Amino acid sequence: MTVSHYKGGCQCGAVTFEADVDLDKTVACNCSRCRRLGSVLAFAPESDFHLISGEENLSEYLFNKKAIHHLFCKTCGIESFARAERPDGVRMIAVNANCLDGVDARALSPKHYDGASV
Repeated sequence: MTVSHYKGGCQCGAVTFEADVDLDKTVACNCSRCRRLGSVLAFAPESDFHLISGEENLSEYLFNKKAIHHLFCKTCGIESFARAERPDGVRMIAVNANCLDGVDARALSPKHYDGASV
């Protein structure tokens, strides 16, 4: 496991964060939301994620089982991360690798997750 520290945020810069994630373990989901967004997700425990700015500029979207809190910038509309709990109760952050500074998410090799069937 190669966890590295990254900075990132939305397109307009209102929402910024830092996170420690392993880009060798990314996921591409085919659910109705991720498929349309083209998200490549990297996961971190909530303790390894720090929202630097923009809490007041986030809007939340819940769908399906309403278990994942999709958060997007009210200004530019970019979803740079989401919050959820694993079945064991550990609070996790799903970071959109497309929103990490200096990362080309298209060069990653994400594992495909069949969220459309869940």
